[in-house]
Amino acid sequence: VQLQASGGGSVQAGGSLRLSCKVSGFRRFIDYDIGWFRWVPGKRREGISCIGTIDHQPIYADSVKGRFTISSDNEKATVSLQMDRLKPEDAGVYYCAGIFSDPCTLKDGDYDVWGQGTQVTVSS
Repeated sequence: VQLQASGGGSVQAGGSLRLSCKVSGFRRFIDYDIGWFRWVPGKRREGISCIGTIDHQPIYADSVKGRFTISSDNEKATVSLQMDRLKPEDAGVYYCAGIFSDPCTLKDGDYDVWGQGTQVTVSS
């Protein structure tokens, strides 16, 4: 299974970005729930959001509730993270990851497969 993250970039505070995670190489897409994580140098990788690909139930970190929206397009095997009202503290490298046959969580140790990161920069 491969995960390809894209959509990062540089924006000013208050702006928006949309990240996408394209999943391939699976037998069934719905066998995986997908999460998004952020890594900042010198800090632990932080769970931002995740979604069940069957029930489409999202989970959000408190720091992004009301600003970020996660969604899953099962036909395209793609999970998106719409990030609005971005703050400088949202900056970092964003990774998507897949958890096999278990509900998604915001704990990175629970995940089985990881994509490469995409950089998000937010200027004040």
